[in-house]
This record gives sequence, C-alpha cells and structure tokens, in this order.
Amino acid sequence: MADVDSSMLLFCREIKKDVKVVLSGECSDEIFAGYPWFFREDALKSNTFPWSIAIDERQNLLNENLSSKINLKEYIDIRYKQSLSKIEFLDTDSDQTKEKRKISYLTIKWFMQTLLDRADRTSMYNGLELRVPFCDYRLVEYLWNIPWELKALNGREKGLLRYVVKNKLPYEIVERKKSPYPKTHNPNYLKKVKSMLINIMENKNAPIKALLNENYINEIINTDGKNFSRPWFGQLMTGPQLMAYLCQVNMWLEKYQPKIEI
Repeated sequence: MADVDSSMLLFCREIKKDVKVVLSGECSDEIFAGYPWFFREDALKSNTFPWSIAIDERQNLLNENLSSKINLKEYIDIRYKQSLSKIEFLDTDSDQTKEKRKISYLTIKWFMQTLLDRADRTSMYNGLELRVPFCDYRLVEYLWNIPWELKALNGREKGLLRYVVKNKLPYEIVERKKSPYPKTHNPNYLKKVKSMLINIMENKNAPIKALLNENYINEIINTDGKNFSRPWFGQLMTGPQLMAYLCQVNMWLEKYQPKIEI
C-alpha cells in the first residue's frame, strides 16, 4: 500500500528507540465494523470486494494486448463468489445481519490478513514486538456471532466498542471521528513519485512498460493522479499512491526478472 507501508516501517523504527514491545489496535476495524464500506451503499452494492471496487480502472492500466487476454473482473468474480460460498449464516440472522456478515467475512479473511502481514513485517524488521489483542481468536469468534444491530450500535462504526469503553476512556476519544492510518499529504511525495514514474516511462528498458497502457499512465502522470480518483486499495490509495505502486512493481520486476507468459 505504498506510503502506508513505508510510514508504518518508519513509525516502528522510531518506537523501537524507546520500547521493545507495543500494543496495536489493528483488527478492531474488521471485527467491530469500523470501515466505511460497512455503511456505504456503493460498496455494499458493488458485488465485489468492497475495498477494491476500481476494477475497470485497473483493467485500463494494462496495455491493449494484455487487456484482451486477461479479464480481471472475471477472475475477481470467481474469487469473490468462492469466498461468499464459505459463509455460514445463523438461523437467527436478520436480512441486514446476513448482508453485513458477508462484508465482515470478506474483510476478516482478506483485508485483515494483509494488515497483519504488514504489521508483522514492518515491526519485526525493526526488532519491535508488536501485539494485536483485537485479533484474539476468542474475541473474533464472539463478535462474529453478534447481530449487526448490536455491532453497529447507534448506527455508527465501532458502535458497540464505543459503548463498552465509554466509562473507561475520555469522551473526546470515545466519540472522535474515525481517523485512518496516517498517509502522506506532503506535496513533495507526489513530486517524488511522479518524477520516478516519468523516468520509468521514458526508459525503454523498464520491464513494467511491457505491461502498461502508456497513454493512460501518462494521463495519470499529467493530472498528478487526479484522473484516478477512486481508491486503489482500501480508503487511502489514490493517484500518488498508484504512482508509487507502479514504481515498486517495476523495481520488483528489475530485481527478480520473472518470465511472464500469457
């Protein structure tokens, strides 16, 4: 996730200077319904993974030859339906709880795995022991069986969690607006990744160029990423992060030199 991963790596490095073991709130969004896609109609009706609904935009990143041979939506649909087929509903589930259970299952089985892997890698890289108490399997199992009306108490994200801790934490913490993990807003970040991607697109030997729709990539560059406004992954990855992602893929291709056959 580009700068989201980088900032986590650097954040862990700074923490390690003072402590060796830390607690993290990772996984609370997944089990307590903290993400916007639990509530947004476009995500709920997308019939795909709710954090990754920019399918057409992704397809357009591929060059014409690849795009004619690779149907991203078809593949994603298969994996999406495979996941939903594994969900077990309770006889007591309301229609709303059934719908939200689908989102919960996908979020726990897919999105949460990504965050846990990221947290483990970025912390251990710095010799920092990071604990995730919200990921205790007993808590996850218990909350899985709670009806949606209770989990989203008062119709808001993490409603039940807010209620449980209301007498244990200051009011301004219990009631504060959700704040996603810090990402880069510094214009220098955009300037840097844009420059890196321009250099890649101007390099005839850059391995990623064999995969990309160059006209579309140049549009992304020329608009500072504004023509790719739908988040690439989750809530945070928009134009600048997509540029960084493409640069990272190119670095990976250069380092490992895989042979791609289609």
